[in-house]
Amino acid sequence: MHIPRWKIWLSHLVPLTLEHTTSEQNPELSVVLSKGRFQLLSSGAIYSWDDLYKNFLIAFDELKIDERPIENVLILGTGLASIPYMLEKVFHRDYYYTAIEWDETVSDLAARYTLSRLDSPVELITADAEAFVQICADTYDLIIVDIFEDEITPPQFCTEEFLSDCKDLLNPGGLIMYNRLHGEDLAIRSVTERFFVQKFRQIFPEGWYIDTQGNWILCAENG
Repeated sequence: MHIPRWKIWLSHLVPLTLEHTTSEQNPELSVVLSKGRFQLLSSGAIYSWDDLYKNFLIAFDELKIDERPIENVLILGTGLASIPYMLEKVFHRDYYYTAIEWDETVSDLAARYTLSRLDSPVELITADAEAFVQICADTYDLIIVDIFEDEITPPQFCTEEFLSDCKDLLNPGGLIMYNRLHGEDLAIRSVTERFFVQKFRQIFPEGWYIDTQGNWILCAENG
């Protein structure tokens, strides 16, 4: 996706909307050029923002992701593909990605705006992540769960069954990272904290979280 240089400069002063679209899953979607990076916005959330998608930027740095023996990565909830962008451009990692996105429109946007800028191999699959982890026969060194409808993680991805299916896809020593909102709203904070204690640590007893000041990235290593 070629963007004129003057638009990139201008986007550091004011965000520029490049595209409005809609889908069955997301009634409002916008691609915005902001601070020289591509954002994917829904009506109530930022789904992607290149290397300024700060929750994972903070978490990858704290985990020293560039020192871990990772080859194969599974991403559940692709958005505009900020995660492979960040890992390649910021952390200089050469991984193979399998990226699952349930919204075909979002998959198309990711392919046009981000994957075309990457050297990393990314297999982008339009599918339901819950069904995918149930039937997948491959295993991975890193699994990232980044699934939202606006600011909410749908309930089917908050069950012990889903987490157990994810664990089954982790290689020995593999790492899972699960993004959850943990902002100023006390009700949302409480839901995330209960999920971490009552669900996540039931499947991953040694799990921990990284507080990114707005989200928690729940982490665990497989065995």
